[in-house]
Amino acid sequence: MKSADKKALRPPLGQLIIYAFGQFGWALASFSAINLLLYFYMPPENGNAAVFPPYIFQGAILGIATVIGLVNFGGRLFDGLTDPLIANWSDKANSNFGKRKKFMGIAALPVAVFSFLIFYPLTEVAGILNTIWLVGTILLFYFFLTLYVVPYTALISELGHHQKDRMLISTLISVTFALAYVLGNGAYAIQQSLEETMNSTEAFQTTIGTFSLIAFAFMLMPVLFLKENKYCYQTTSNFEVIKSVKSVFQNVSFRYFLCSDLTYWLSLTFIQLGVSYYTISLFGLEKEMITVFSTVGFGVSFLLYAPINFLVNKFGKKAVLSTAFWAFSLTFLLTFLIPILPVDKMTLFYFIAIFSGYPLACFGIIPNAIIADVVHQDEQKTGVQQAGMFYGVRNFMMKMGVSIATLIFPSLLLLGKSEENTMGVQATALVAVFFCIVGFLFFRHYEESSDFSNDDMK
Repeated sequence: MKSADKKALRPPLGQLIIYAFGQFGWALASFSAINLLLYFYMPPENGNAAVFPPYIFQGAILGIATVIGLVNFGGRLFDGLTDPLIANWSDKANSNFGKRKKFMGIAALPVAVFSFLIFYPLTEVAGILNTIWLVGTILLFYFFLTLYVVPYTALISELGHHQKDRMLISTLISVTFALAYVLGNGAYAIQQSLEETMNSTEAFQTTIGTFSLIAFAFMLMPVLFLKENKYCYQTTSNFEVIKSVKSVFQNVSFRYFLCSDLTYWLSLTFIQLGVSYYTISLFGLEKEMITVFSTVGFGVSFLLYAPINFLVNKFGKKAVLSTAFWAFSLTFLLTFLIPILPVDKMTLFYFIAIFSGYPLACFGIIPNAIIADVVHQDEQKTGVQQAGMFYGVRNFMMKMGVSIATLIFPSLLLLGKSEENTMGVQATALVAVFFCIVGFLFFRHYEESSDFSNDDMK
């Protein structure tokens, strides 16, 4: 391991805000690819008509899978497999520009471009050409997204070389992630307004193209203005990929965290993929109400950021995050019961949106702070800093959760995704309840690190 040439200064709030802008950018670009892909290529049905014409084969493959499910799964699997490789490149890198920013600068433009191109099929009819195009653009999108995100997340612990700063950074990037998620969910309402002068496909593509430009601008912010070499405490690892991965997995407590995090992302992806189906099929509302649901949920989560920081300081990260697993379970259980609960659907709609704010806030803030704590504890124990690899392995597990969810979710929809037959949509909510409970059981075994502040790194 090569030690840092000079000790890093504690970053001011302005630098942390600039860093958080990058999260807004990549989160908005990835929202389109992750959460709107199913909506575009296997759209919900409003009456007898789908929102978009079919661009790829819509039926079942071998009776259980779908083209979009397999494509999405393959893309996320490829994405996850590149995480350890890029994490190792990033940990071993040296650059006067910034060891992390160098990768982020290379990746920003391709991420934005391919986040749009995946929604631009080559032909207007379903066929193999569109499927090949979709596979190619998705693989390229995920490669460059990983090239940006892994070095970016490594900066959480490197900028946060003080305990309080790590929670602050996690809170700031949770805010920008939530803002990106709300704007992303605005795609439905923006599409609706543009359909006055365009067809549904043109309106949607115009919306996504605008998102891509905004995402690119925000991804560039930390690349251009973050003073990485001044404020980040960094060392250079000489571990090769396999040795580095083995070193990370030797941390038993971190392994339990990873398992719980995987099941959380399974559940979260279900709600992200399912929000359009829950709104249209279960609640019987128009698609612009999807934006309302997301805005309310994340608006409430914003209000809870300060209380959650207070609860973490009082009870610890593990105790607070454990309650979030149960809150998430209840959210999905209520979603499953929507058709049979003797409650006004609009009242239930707003209740679920408001209630979801608590687990969204907890999971938005606490996990990144937990990983940053683990990185610093591991460095104190081993003398090797592997921030990139810790976050890379976490990203790999996250993407495995997302990829499994994107494979399972559309298959469940084959059971029914219309207002007349909601069986498939309800099944997705019930499966998500199961994932949340399993995640809690894993997280019980996570041993929370004691608070410490690396004042020697000032």
